[in-house]
Amino acid sequence: METFLEVIREIVKGIVRESAAYIFRKSVLDQKKTTPRRRKQKGGSQYK
Repeated sequence: METFLEVIREIVKGIVRESAAYIFRKSVLDQKKTTPRRRKQKGGSQYK
């Protein structure tokens, strides 16, 4: 019975660790830039 509880505990620890890593990756590492990008300026004169 004690070994069964240890196996369950290890499974739960793994699930918690993976879900925490997923949440961390989504919230911190995959942040998009909030400022809009400027258009690249074309060279030469733009007058007609």
